Amino acid sequence: MFHEIRFPTAIAFHSHGGPERKTEIVTLGSGYEERNGVWSASRRRYDVGYGVKSLDDLHAVLGFFEARAGQLYGFRFKDFSDFKSGAPSAAITPRDQILGTGDGITKIFALTKSYASGPASFTRAIAKPVAGTVRLAVNAIEQTGFSLDATTGLVTFASVPPAGASITAGFAFDVPVRFDTDSLSINLAGFAAGEITSIPLIEIRL
Repeated sequence: MFHEIRFPTAIAFHSHGGPERKTEIVTLGSGYEERNGVWSASRRRYDVGYGVKSLDDLHAVLGFFEARAGQLYGFRFKDFSDFKSGAPSAAITPRDQILGTGDGITKIFALTKSYASGPASFTRAIAKPVAGTVRLAVNAIEQTGFSLDATTGLVTFASVPPAGASITAGFAFDVPVRFDTDSLSINLAGFAAGEITSIPLIEIRL
């Protein structure tokens, strides 16, 4: 269950968090290690309590929390450290990310973002693009004949890209998350003294 609504961005800007992996590590008698990556993809965690700077902010979060029924409904979250197909400071271009190669049949492509360092890379599925930001290109030529499903991250070309054509895209996106708690413990005395209330969020798989 998911609500296509974004968590207040002014509060999200001051949050903290990032990607999490799950790795099993076994230390052998020799001192060497065996490591196994349990998850094929990372999962992000955030704490938006750091973004609550006023009682009005707190009121906005409480309303958002109640409307989502705690952990029940997912929602969109803007991660200001990673919300574009390129670097946060760079303009979106239709050649930012490679989506695939045309086969002369396929019209539907899924938005993805790749992270590379040295010989290793990871490709992340983008399920919640921001409508109005997606730009597509076929063989580096920008296209306008396509439709976007902003709830799934699928783009559909009006005409089938030719076989062998490079399909690329640029976009802004949100992270699908939910509250990672069914209760918010608010201490107004502590809040007035600068105490930060923890309000955890966790990415959900779609």
